[in-house]
Amino acid sequence: MATADFAQALASTRELEITVTGRTTGRTISLPVWFVHEGSTLYLLPVKGSNSDWYKNVRRTPTMTLSARGTALTVQARPVTDPHQVRGIVEKFRAKYGAADVQRYYTTFDVAVEVGLA
Repeated sequence: MATADFAQALASTRELEITVTGRTTGRTISLPVWFVHEGSTLYLLPVKGSNSDWYKNVRRTPTMTLSARGTALTVQARPVTDPHQVRGIVEKFRAKYGAADVQRYYTTFDVAVEVGLA
């Protein structure tokens, strides 16, 4: 599947599915997440910050699969821990989903994840 096809699928959805490898079980785990797509970069924000299980799994095994609207792409995730960068990503989420919903669903803002789509 071409990256352009995946980007087009992202443009028509507010949520995607990530599949990560469990750090202790080695099993694949899939769950829906919100995202922000800018150019060739995708930003993900773990709901519980660094305490989110999927974030811990990505730290151990950075390869993940993203699925949107029947298309899938295997990518390498890069954890973002710099507080200034994380604040910027949180602001992107607030702009896309609304500050009230981000505050309602997200409890900790200490990390984020960046994925290159190019």
